Amino acid sequence: MPKMKTKAAAKKRFSFTASGKVKSAQAGKRHGMIKRTTKFIRDARGTTVLCDADAKIVKKYMPYNR
Repeated sequence: MPKMKTKAAAKKRFSFTASGKVKSAQAGKRHGMIKRTTKFIRDARGTTVLCDADAKIVKKYMPYNR
């Protein structure tokens, strides 16, 4: 059996915590910051951990990063 390939797009966007959860950047911060509230911008700093349903999808794309 040949090795499975990691999706290059997923490799660039997601990383894993030590416990195996999936980390990603906060959504909604690319453009249009004027219309966003200050509270939204403040709360969306840094990274976030994906929910289990989304993490399951991402883990399929990255077979060797677990």
